[in-house]
Amino acid sequence: MIKLIAIDLDGTLLTKDRTISDENKSAIKKAKELGVKVVLCTGRPLLGMVHYLEELNLREIGDYGITYNGGLVQKTDTGEIVSQKTLTQVEVQELYRLSQAINVPCNFIDLEQIYEPPYPKNRDSLYPTVMNALPYVPVMMDELAEDAAINKVVFCYKQQELDEAIDKIPEAFFEKYTIMKSRPILLEMMHKEVDKGKGIAILCDLLGIKADEVMALGDEANDHAMIEFAGLGVAMENATAEIKESAQFITKNNDEHGVAHAINKFVLQKVDSMSK
Repeated sequence: MIKLIAIDLDGTLLTKDRTISDENKSAIKKAKELGVKVVLCTGRPLLGMVHYLEELNLREIGDYGITYNGGLVQKTDTGEIVSQKTLTQVEVQELYRLSQAINVPCNFIDLEQIYEPPYPKNRDSLYPTVMNALPYVPVMMDELAEDAAINKVVFCYKQQELDEAIDKIPEAFFEKYTIMKSRPILLEMMHKEVDKGKGIAILCDLLGIKADEVMALGDEANDHAMIEFAGLGVAMENATAEIKESAQFITKNNDEHGVAHAINKFVLQKVDSMSK
């Protein structure tokens, strides 16, 4: 029996125009009515998905969200933090120097704002086109507080040039941090112990749910860890080849209600067959 459904947002639950289809809403509503925990898992801050949580009635007591790619586990009704892992000021300085070395713009984020340090000449960050849930605040790197707790660092730039820059990142950085793409134009860097799989594991421990009682749905590299953690990993038809290879099932794409298709197949129909 599936007791927890972990769902990525962009490219998974959301259509190309970033809306939730009626079919997906209906399937999630029915699953929740059966007592299944439905948890949105995203790289966004909680404020960046509040409107989706409200559409899905997932802001009640007992509802949770996984934000910052697993860096935070939060209660969605109050925002209370259940678990959090952050980067230090020293680590952020190191990642900023890396961005300058490979000539891509860098932003970093805490719970309240998105920081805009100086960008390479004529190479402004594209992050404002992706994330606007928090205010953007200019900062000089020597002004960053020593006790800063940063949830993640992002490099957001044109896909081809970003990919070329990624190839220049020394292997030592991949060993020290969790580094993954969440969109073609967005590379995210976090504490080494952060990924969506670890975030879901923390929540499962809290709720007394086993990994084989979890279904996780995703499409991009930042979903890989939760696809691997879940007893049932589901890739969208529009997912990357890596995600499809890791998954046990490939559902329909995000514009064809793939989330609803998987929930109907593995949750709702199972319940119907058991009740007969």
